[in-house]
Amino acid sequence: MTTPWEHRYAHRTKAVTSSTIRELLKLTERAEVISFAGGLPAPEIFPLKEFGAACQRVLQDVKLGPAALQYGTTEGYLPLREMIARHTDRYGIDAKPENVLITSGSQQALDLIAKLLINRGDCVLVEAPTYLGALQAFSVYGADYVSVPTDVNGLRTEELEGALRTGPTRFASWHW
Repeated sequence: MTTPWEHRYAHRTKAVTSSTIRELLKLTERAEVISFAGGLPAPEIFPLKEFGAACQRVLQDVKLGPAALQYGTTEGYLPLREMIARHTDRYGIDAKPENVLITSGSQQALDLIAKLLINRGDCVLVEAPTYLGALQAFSVYGADYVSVPTDVNGLRTEELEGALRTGPTRFASWHW
Protein backbone atom coordinates (compact mmCIF):
# COMPACT_ATOMS: atom_id res chain seq x y z
CA MET A 1 0.00 0.00 0.00
CA THR A 2 1.31 3.46 -0.86
CA THR A 3 0.51 6.58 1.07
CA PRO A 4 -1.27 9.27 -0.98
CA TRP A 5 0.93 12.26 -0.12
CA GLU A 6 -0.23 14.83 -2.67
CA HIS A 7 -3.26 16.02 -0.70
CA ARG A 8 -1.20 16.36 2.48
CA TYR A 9 1.25 18.93 1.10
CA ALA A 10 0.77 22.66 1.67
CA HIS A 11 -1.07 24.32 -1.23
CA ARG A 12 1.95 26.48 -2.10
CA THR A 13 3.97 23.34 -2.93
CA LYS A 14 1.81 22.65 -5.99
CA ALA A 15 3.66 25.43 -7.83
CA VAL A 16 7.13 24.34 -6.69
CA THR A 17 9.27 22.72 -9.36
CA SER A 18 12.68 21.10 -9.18
CA SER A 19 15.43 23.52 -8.21
CA THR A 20 17.21 24.79 -11.30
CA ILE A 21 20.29 25.44 -9.18
CA ARG A 22 20.27 21.84 -7.94
CA GLU A 23 19.97 20.57 -11.52
CA LEU A 24 22.85 22.79 -12.64
CA LEU A 25 25.02 21.57 -9.76
CA LYS A 26 24.49 17.99 -10.98
CA LEU A 27 26.24 18.98 -14.20
CA THR A 28 29.31 20.11 -12.26
CA GLU A 29 29.86 16.53 -11.07
CA ARG A 30 30.63 15.43 -14.63
CA ALA A 31 34.38 15.05 -15.25
CA GLU A 32 34.27 16.85 -18.61
CA VAL A 33 32.58 19.95 -17.16
CA ILE A 34 34.60 22.90 -15.88
CA SER A 35 32.26 25.15 -13.93
CA PHE A 36 32.73 28.91 -13.90
CA ALA A 37 29.70 29.33 -11.62
CA GLY A 38 29.92 31.68 -8.68
CA GLY A 39 30.00 29.92 -5.36
CA LEU A 40 31.87 26.91 -6.71
CA PRO A 41 35.58 27.51 -6.13
CA ALA A 42 38.11 25.05 -7.52
CA PRO A 43 38.45 22.22 -4.96
CA GLU A 44 42.22 22.13 -5.41
CA ILE A 45 42.50 25.56 -3.75
CA PHE A 46 40.58 24.56 -0.61
CA PRO A 47 42.84 25.10 2.44
CA LEU A 48 42.38 21.52 3.70
CA LYS A 49 45.47 21.51 5.90
CA GLU A 50 44.59 24.83 7.56
CA PHE A 51 40.94 23.83 7.98
CA GLY A 52 41.99 20.54 9.59
CA ALA A 53 44.33 22.38 11.97
CA ALA A 54 41.57 24.83 12.92
CA CYS A 55 39.16 21.94 13.59
CA GLN A 56 41.77 20.17 15.72
CA ARG A 57 42.46 23.35 17.69
CA VAL A 58 38.75 23.84 18.47
CA LEU A 59 37.98 20.17 19.18
CA GLN A 60 40.95 19.77 21.53
CA ASP A 61 39.86 22.78 23.58
CA VAL A 62 38.03 21.46 26.68
CA LYS A 63 35.46 24.26 26.58
CA LEU A 64 35.08 24.92 22.85
CA GLY A 65 35.21 21.31 21.61
CA PRO A 66 31.92 20.05 23.08
CA ALA A 67 30.19 23.37 22.35
CA ALA A 68 31.26 23.21 18.68
CA LEU A 69 29.43 19.90 18.27
CA GLN A 70 26.28 20.96 20.11
CA TYR A 71 23.21 22.73 18.77
CA GLY A 72 23.52 26.48 19.03
CA THR A 73 21.06 29.31 19.36
CA THR A 74 18.75 30.06 16.44
CA GLU A 75 20.40 33.44 15.92
CA GLY A 76 23.87 31.93 15.54
CA TYR A 77 27.16 31.93 17.42
CA LEU A 78 27.24 35.05 19.62
CA PRO A 79 30.97 35.88 19.21
CA LEU A 80 30.50 35.79 15.42
CA ARG A 81 27.40 38.00 15.62
CA GLU A 82 29.31 40.44 17.85
CA MET A 83 32.20 40.61 15.38
CA ILE A 84 29.85 41.20 12.42
CA ALA A 85 28.02 43.93 14.35
CA ARG A 86 31.35 45.65 15.10
CA HIS A 87 32.46 45.47 11.46
CA THR A 88 29.21 46.91 10.06
CA ASP A 89 30.22 50.24 11.54
CA ARG A 90 32.72 50.75 8.71
CA TYR A 91 29.71 50.90 6.36
CA GLY A 92 27.87 53.41 8.53
CA ILE A 93 25.54 50.76 9.96
CA ASP A 94 25.04 50.86 13.71
CA ALA A 95 24.17 47.22 14.37
CA LYS A 96 24.02 45.33 17.62
CA PRO A 97 24.55 41.56 17.89
CA GLU A 98 20.79 41.12 18.35
CA ASN A 99 20.36 42.68 14.87
CA VAL A 100 22.50 39.95 13.28
CA LEU A 101 21.20 36.52 12.24
CA ILE A 102 23.60 33.84 11.01
CA THR A 103 22.22 31.62 8.23
CA SER A 104 23.63 28.51 6.62
CA GLY A 105 23.76 30.26 3.26
CA SER A 106 22.11 32.70 0.90
CA GLN A 107 19.16 30.42 0.15
CA GLN A 108 18.20 30.17 3.81
CA ALA A 109 18.49 33.95 4.16
CA LEU A 110 16.35 34.54 1.05
CA ASP A 111 13.74 32.06 2.27
CA LEU A 112 13.53 33.79 5.66
CA ILE A 113 13.23 37.21 3.99
CA ALA A 114 10.49 35.95 1.69
CA LYS A 115 8.68 34.20 4.54
CA LEU A 116 8.69 37.44 6.51
CA LEU A 117 7.88 39.96 3.78
CA ILE A 118 6.06 38.37 0.83
CA ASN A 119 2.36 37.60 0.59
CA ARG A 120 0.84 35.72 -2.34
CA GLY A 121 0.43 38.14 -5.22
CA ASP A 122 2.90 40.72 -3.93
CA CYS A 123 4.93 42.27 -6.71
CA VAL A 124 8.70 42.40 -6.20
CA LEU A 125 10.99 44.63 -8.28
CA VAL A 126 13.97 42.70 -9.67
CA GLU A 127 16.80 43.28 -12.09
CA ALA A 128 16.74 41.35 -15.34
CA PRO A 129 18.60 39.12 -15.09
CA THR A 130 18.43 38.55 -11.37
CA TYR A 131 19.72 35.86 -9.06
CA LEU A 132 17.89 32.63 -9.83
CA GLY A 133 18.00 31.57 -6.17
CA ALA A 134 16.10 34.72 -5.17
CA LEU A 135 13.38 34.06 -7.75
CA GLN A 136 13.03 30.47 -6.54
CA ALA A 137 12.83 31.51 -2.88
CA PHE A 138 10.32 34.31 -3.54
CA SER A 139 8.13 32.30 -5.92
CA VAL A 140 7.34 29.70 -3.24
CA TYR A 141 5.54 32.46 -1.35
CA GLY A 142 3.57 33.57 -4.40
CA ALA A 143 5.59 36.59 -5.53
CA ASP A 144 5.00 38.23 -8.89
CA TYR A 145 7.77 40.26 -10.52
CA VAL A 146 8.40 43.56 -12.25
CA SER A 147 11.80 43.55 -13.88
CA VAL A 148 14.17 46.32 -14.87
CA PRO A 149 16.75 45.51 -17.54
CA THR A 150 20.47 45.81 -16.92
CA ASP A 151 23.43 46.60 -19.12
CA VAL A 152 27.20 46.56 -18.62
CA ASN A 153 26.85 49.37 -16.04
CA GLY A 154 24.15 47.61 -14.00
CA LEU A 155 20.51 48.57 -13.60
CA ARG A 156 19.23 50.82 -16.39
CA THR A 157 18.02 53.65 -14.18
CA GLU A 158 16.13 55.34 -17.02
CA GLU A 159 13.81 52.30 -16.98
CA LEU A 160 13.30 52.35 -13.20
CA GLU A 161 10.55 54.97 -12.98
CA GLY A 162 8.33 53.09 -15.43
CA ALA A 163 8.83 49.84 -13.54
CA LEU A 164 8.04 51.51 -10.23
CA ARG A 165 4.80 52.93 -11.69
CA THR A 166 3.62 49.40 -12.53
CA GLY A 167 3.17 48.77 -8.86
CA PRO A 168 5.78 46.68 -7.07
CA THR A 169 4.29 46.19 -3.62
CA ARG A 170 7.35 44.90 -1.80
CA PHE A 171 11.10 45.21 -1.82
CA ALA A 172 13.57 45.04 -4.65
CA SER A 173 16.00 42.23 -5.40
CA TRP A 174 19.20 43.00 -7.22
CA HIS A 175 21.69 40.67 -8.81
CA TRP A 176 24.21 40.16 -5.99
